[in-house]
Amino acid sequence: MAAQFQFVMRSGPNTGKIFPLEAPEIIIGRDASNGVAINDAEISRKHAKLSLHGSAYVIQDLGSTNGSFVNGQRITGTQVLNPGDTVSFGENIVLIYEATQDPNATVISSAQAPKTVAPVRRSAPTPAPAPTPAPAPVYSGQVPAGPVPVAAAPAKKGGNKAVLIIVMVVILLLCLCVAVPFIVDALKMDCIVPFKWFFNIVGPLAGYGTCP
Repeated sequence: MAAQFQFVMRSGPNTGKIFPLEAPEIIIGRDASNGVAINDAEISRKHAKLSLHGSAYVIQDLGSTNGSFVNGQRITGTQVLNPGDTVSFGENIVLIYEATQDPNATVISSAQAPKTVAPVRRSAPTPAPAPTPAPAPVYSGQVPAGPVPVAAAPAKKGGNKAVLIIVMVVILLLCLCVAVPFIVDALKMDCIVPFKWFFNIVGPLAGYGTCP
């Protein structure tokens, strides 16, 4: 598998050397067959062991003569390593535990980066006009909420005719009142019995005298 962690030698026989940690179990020691081989007199042939637990390595001392240390503390059992920890063997061998970058990760250049397309703005749809509410039905026996307007009754045409007839009759009577005395007086019939009472009433109004 690809190495996710590594040891970098800070001090020792090969300062600056990098030891990729790729196997689930790695033996650290002076033996050349070890996963991390350090040829130094302070390192035992099988000095310590790394075991991958989940996504982190755990270090364990294998009964070495000079001991194994993490951040200056000697380990007696197992110790989980975190990136940046200092691992020491003896007094002179110091390694830094680091996380490595995934070599399979690719970086997209700005030339190959996908272009961002501006979203198309669509005009909001015109809301439909609110429907006109239908008038509430009126049921038999229902009390109206307010006064109900009453339509004005159409004017009666017969009334106008009656008024016109009355006016014409009055005018005719006035004419008779003026004309009849004049005719009766001209014909000397003013004192005749049929016209005497009429002449005595209308004559003075028309400017004539009365019969004896």
